[in-house]
Amino acid sequence: MSAGPYEDEEGTRYIVRLERVPGGVRLAEWAGSELRRRAPVLRARDLEGLAADAHGVLSEGDAHALAGALRQERSADGDAGVSRGRAGDFREELRVEAIDDDRVRIGRWVQRPGTGWELRDAAPMLPAARYAEALADASRKGVLGRRSGDETARSI
Repeated sequence: MSAGPYEDEEGTRYIVRLERVPGGVRLAEWAGSELRRRAPVLRARDLEGLAADAHGVLSEGDAHALAGALRQERSADGDAGVSRGRAGDFREELRVEAIDDDRVRIGRWVQRPGTGWELRDAAPMLPAARYAEALADASRKGVLGRRSGDETARSI
């Protein structure tokens, strides 16, 4: 399942893939045959297509959870949808953040004891339920509903 193509600030073309991996799901940017070491950025409206295509790859329950997450009614305001977790001594969050009017970044943030939050420069690999939780929160906060009138913004 993929969305795109997109082009980043340096002019590199990439697609975003949702893939089942051992232990969960990976959402990642791919430039050609190379996995990019960064949190994926994609158009918010492309998430629906990824969720619809998930029925062929993920379990039925996980695919339904992702699709249902995108249908949440807006009930709050915010800049990011969040799914919180813990990894040993530090806290972590999967965040769906508005980058501009029509794009979102889906990344894993980590807070080690005594430090601030840090974005992990890697494609997040987590259980599908964590993606569904973050997407549902983003949908309720209106993060996914921010779209510009330009349908070709940041796409090729």
